[in-house]
Amino acid sequence: MHVHLREGEKSITEYEAQVKAGKREVGGFGGMWFGGYHQALQGDVEQTRARNDALIALAATHAKMLPIVTVHPYDGQAALDELKRVAGHGVKVVKLHAHTQKFDVSDPRVLTLVREAGALGVIVLMDNANIVPGDSERLFNLAVQAPKTTFVFAHIGGLNFRFWNVLALVRTAENFFMDNIYFDISATVLLAADSPIEEEFVWTLRNIGVDRVILGSDYPQISLSRTLDAFEKLDLDESEKAKIRYANARKLFGR
Repeated sequence: MHVHLREGEKSITEYEAQVKAGKREVGGFGGMWFGGYHQALQGDVEQTRARNDALIALAATHAKMLPIVTVHPYDGQAALDELKRVAGHGVKVVKLHAHTQKFDVSDPRVLTLVREAGALGVIVLMDNANIVPGDSERLFNLAVQAPKTTFVFAHIGGLNFRFWNVLALVRTAENFFMDNIYFDISATVLLAADSPIEEEFVWTLRNIGVDRVILGSDYPQISLSRTLDAFEKLDLDESEKAKIRYANARKLFGR
């Protein structure tokens, strides 16, 4: 669910070769051009549009690829127009990254954008490595304000994953369901597996709901094989692992 295609077709070739060399098999992968030096900064509307088009074109020739586009919330109507345009091409996921794109998650323009994504049936993937204190809390508030939008929070809060146990409590509140949040466990699973915090990490996945967790590698920074090696160490049963490996993503993305 978390593959950075920084060099387009070349990145796909290298990713697939790495997966094959690791004797792994994927039913599908979420690919984005966003990452590293390739950021959708405010005002780069035309460049962002061109890169989104290139990504959509790649997905048309790679059946296993789910294209993940991006826009910048501060571009206002231009961002909304681009979101609507790519949704018209069948795009199901948009990636936003507050730190690299330099925007404030609590800015009203972000809420406007994610609500529009929800209206268009586009899932919003957002970084949640908790680089700065308060990241998870701001994302929580955003999801509360946009209940008709589905979110995937990447990295499950980093080492602040403990925060998300609150979902087990807020879901008990009357008419307050919080059913619009999913998580990918990219990167963080490497720190948790076979560590002093592993038991708490697994406890968190279950409190969140194992059916709300999907697999991500954050390629090329981290390989799929390395991610899966860590994932297999977690004390989850086989039915739980099957959900996280592929079943949850297949259901969420309709593939």
